[in-house]
Amino acid sequence: MKKTDPLVTPVLIAGCVIVMVGFAIRASFGVFQIPVAEEFGWARTEFSLAIAIQNLFWGLGQPLFGAMAEKVGDRKAIVLGALLYASGLVLSSYATTPFALQSLEVLVGLGVAGTGFGVILAVVGRASSDENRSMALGIATAAGSAGQVIGAPFAEMMLTIMPWQSVFLVFAGAIMATLLVLPMINSPVASKVELQESMGVALMRAFKDPSYALIFMGFFSCGYQLAFITAHFPALVTEMCGPIDQNGVLAGIGITTTSILGAVAIGLIGFFNIGGTLLAGWLGKRYSKKYLLAGIYTARTLVSAAFILAPITPGSVLIFSAIMGALWLATVPLTSGLVAHLFGIRYMGTLYGFVFLSHQLGSFLGVWLGGRMYDVSGDYTLVWWIGIGVGAFSAIIHLPIRENRIAVPA
Repeated sequence: MKKTDPLVTPVLIAGCVIVMVGFAIRASFGVFQIPVAEEFGWARTEFSLAIAIQNLFWGLGQPLFGAMAEKVGDRKAIVLGALLYASGLVLSSYATTPFALQSLEVLVGLGVAGTGFGVILAVVGRASSDENRSMALGIATAAGSAGQVIGAPFAEMMLTIMPWQSVFLVFAGAIMATLLVLPMINSPVASKVELQESMGVALMRAFKDPSYALIFMGFFSCGYQLAFITAHFPALVTEMCGPIDQNGVLAGIGITTTSILGAVAIGLIGFFNIGGTLLAGWLGKRYSKKYLLAGIYTARTLVSAAFILAPITPGSVLIFSAIMGALWLATVPLTSGLVAHLFGIRYMGTLYGFVFLSHQLGSFLGVWLGGRMYDVSGDYTLVWWIGIGVGAFSAIIHLPIRENRIAVPA
């Protein structure tokens, strides 16, 4: 009887812990949008630019941390990422000007790169068998969603008992605490042929492949949509949603204001995405990844259009959050798995890092444009429709991707 490799390994558990805590912190920044702007009298654009810079440097840092992990070791890359993340949070708590906060978000963004999906998914991917890889990537991604479930509501709760600066300090301590699981992470090796291929050769092979370019371009809209919603959806709900019935069910469970509803909506997205990413990982092992990705982007486009066309009510916010949550990070295990399938696992961190750069360019645009267009127009409607358009573009551009792997030259 053939022995099967275990799906749940110490590497997967450690990766889930790190990405869950890191993502909980990152996903909560939208909750701070209004408190920070009101304390200092900043325009919405200023805080939005800070988060946009964070997302941009997360993307710029991703291939660098991926390459570092593959050259000097996963643990060293993660330690550096955690130190940068914590330092950025601590120093940001002392920021009193937009420029100071925006500059310090460079550190936070690089820290997220070192502790986030780019490094962790590569670690998990290399530690998994071909049979288990898609599901393992789905589980690791779902851990990020679990962080989102608790991150925004926890930040909202903490803001009721302490200033936002103190919350940043608590978050800094939390990300440093994740280093306790580092002994569980090892560095499994790739195939003999892949080990003989240099990083430069692997990168050139990918850059010349049209499918890699299509994956790169397709991931842009995912970053735009996710970052815009994470950073601006709590504020959008606070300001554009209809009133909550104080005698209704929501008030009965403690959701008495649209501000609380906005934070809960981010958590709800994360909750439903746990199931969505696990399902995507399971389906990715059995069906065409490119068609699954095209279907996810199509569904996001339709759901987003329906939400903005209908009256925004507490009920529609919850329904949108649940459906969008199921689609939220479902693209991540499929995209990272597609990169691993096409180009191997030896340099998966670096190759996925460059693809993720596209995601973060979209994130930068989504966050910054959301704040900029809000200050110009007074609401988020137009920037929401731009997100719908780029989502439709991604649905189409995934279709020509080839899924047959080209052998590594011997």
